[in-house]
Amino acid sequence: MPRATKYIVIFVTARNNKEARKIADLLLNKRKAACANIVSDVDSSFWWQGKIDAAQESLLIIKTKASVLPKVIELVKSVHDYEVPEIIALPIVGGNDDYLKWIDTEVEE
Repeated sequence: MPRATKYIVIFVTARNNKEARKIADLLLNKRKAACANIVSDVDSSFWWQGKIDAAQESLLIIKTKASVLPKVIELVKSVHDYEVPEIIALPIVGGNDDYLKWIDTEVEE
């Protein structure tokens, strides 16, 4: 698989830090993520059920391999409080080779 599509960053918003930590711990314990950052106090605005809504959320930034994305989605949906959780993946198109190799050693397919 070309490097541009081998590694991904996944964004997941959560209701609060407690839920974000639960999701991060699950993905790390299952070896589906090498790293998960939690960004607190994200101001989110979005369309929901026909109207604009807003929420204070926590954002997970997850570094992993593209090959495990389906399993990450399944795991997140199994524990997430939201009816339709945000789970979006972006390709990593380059970076520190040592860091990318570290992702390889930490994520199990």
